[in-house]
Amino acid sequence: MKIIKLAVIGITLMTALSSCEKKYTCTCVYPGSTVGTTQTEFKAAKKADAETTCNSQNTAAKAKGGSCAL
Repeated sequence: MKIIKLAVIGITLMTALSSCEKKYTCTCVYPGSTVGTTQTEFKAAKKADAETTCNSQNTAAKAKGGSCAL
């Protein structure tokens, strides 16, 4: 019985401590450039966080004639 209790406690702790982050990819396209297309993968807890990060990359890409999207 002690083994079962320890197993249940272990599984519960592993579940509670695991992250729920998802991977998102921000794709940047630079037409007419030698850079071409770049992709940046990152983890974020919410899609809104991922969009914010990609939008900041889009601002930098616009300065070089490109654009980025999630």
